[in-house]
Amino acid sequence: MDEHKISGKHLSIENLGQLLKAKSKLKLSKEAKVKIGDCRKYLDKKMKGGNNAFYGINTGFGKFCDVVIPDNQLEELQSNLILSHAVGLGDEVPEDIVRLMLILKIQSLSYGHSGIREKLVNRLIDFYNSDCLPVVYEQGSLGASGDLAPLSHLSLPLLGVGEVHLAGKRMKAATALKRLKMEPLKLQSKEGLALINGTQFMGAYGVYNLLRSNFLCEAADLIGSISLEAFDGRTDPFYNKLHQIRKQKGQIESAKKIRAYLKGSQIGKRKKIQVQDPYSFRCMPQVHGASRNTLKHVSEVFTDEINAVTDNPNIFPEADKIISGGNFHGQALALTADYLAMAVAELGNISERRTYLLLSGTRGLPMFLSAQPGLHSGLMIPQYTAASIVSQSKQLCTPASIDSIPSSNGQEDHVSMGANAVTKCLKVVQNTEKVLAIELLTAAQAMGFRKDFKISPKLRPVLRELAQFVPFNQADRFLRKDINACIDFIHNKLEHFIIK
Repeated sequence: MDEHKISGKHLSIENLGQLLKAKSKLKLSKEAKVKIGDCRKYLDKKMKGGNNAFYGINTGFGKFCDVVIPDNQLEELQSNLILSHAVGLGDEVPEDIVRLMLILKIQSLSYGHSGIREKLVNRLIDFYNSDCLPVVYEQGSLGASGDLAPLSHLSLPLLGVGEVHLAGKRMKAATALKRLKMEPLKLQSKEGLALINGTQFMGAYGVYNLLRSNFLCEAADLIGSISLEAFDGRTDPFYNKLHQIRKQKGQIESAKKIRAYLKGSQIGKRKKIQVQDPYSFRCMPQVHGASRNTLKHVSEVFTDEINAVTDNPNIFPEADKIISGGNFHGQALALTADYLAMAVAELGNISERRTYLLLSGTRGLPMFLSAQPGLHSGLMIPQYTAASIVSQSKQLCTPASIDSIPSSNGQEDHVSMGANAVTKCLKVVQNTEKVLAIELLTAAQAMGFRKDFKISPKLRPVLRELAQFVPFNQADRFLRKDINACIDFIHNKLEHFIIK
């Protein structure tokens, strides 16, 4: 099995996707161990050297920042912090996102600005390598002062408290530690705060959303190309020079992909009656490409974040400084997560319009693609579902980042609501996948009526493979099963047909 060394060096969104897929084991590099050790030694020395108050190290938290805590209560202070802040509610965070939270927390702590012991980081690594995944909940973070509630749930099992998933079973953390032959940790000064202060909940959701969204951009170009063939659409709107003079990189890329999918199509070559196609076909590169551009921008922001130190306070041994700042504030992530949600929602928005047109009884296709119109409704109703989902995504695109509610008696008076931005963004991503699945179902059915001309060589294998799971709809049947089969096909099969 592959091993990935955490060294504080650059991680990309793609790296993280590969780590999840490969199930690589993590290990701290020598450089990271030295940085972590030097920072802890500096903090220990600083704590012995006087009566200075350092936020969260020997003081209370939030509005209690001016309350100095005696040395003999510092361990209790850190444990109390995690226990009192583990107040998450709602749905459980998906396991892959919890894995990402662990990686990102380990990465952030590896830079040597957090004052924790190597032992603590290694325990997080042990959890990841053993696939011992803390139960974390979706609701509770304000996206500032760190993702306090979800990161507290991530950290509870270190103390032998809370719950985890281990070997496919949900159990008490104390039970899991015994099975793994691990003792609960006793936290030292600063360690509880370093664990729960940070943006790793927002960051993990953002990475996961981006990985799925990048794939959906590719899927939209491929599925849209099948729909264009099924609709007997024109290919000249994808002419290379037309897009080059617009200069939008995402648009140029989508047009290039669509041209590649359509190459060699007999349908594309035959004479067309229509002078133009509706925008949802003709403007695929412009719309899909705009989403591509957005994803690139969002990726840049989240890539910076996953390679950052975001707890508080931060320690700079070389400068002899301990600084209490605000690197935990998630405004950059909140704004871009809202932007990402809008970009992905638009992929679904235009997809639903293509579905609608394929059902319209034009271009030689029967109404609702019914082989026996009237007695059988064909694919009339899946479009209703797509319309409902698209409408919900529009509602979910109301920005979270423009909201703020003060907390901690006004000490934390502006928060990002970035956690709400990333969690609702995931719902939009999931919605768009469903809408694309309905388009794929519809386009495949429409192609069943195009036996006189062949679809392009790049798209034929897609339809052949799909037909094994969703055959031509000759008569009305249980369509939910077909839609779910198309969702599974996008999840598990479509990647093999995407042009790189």
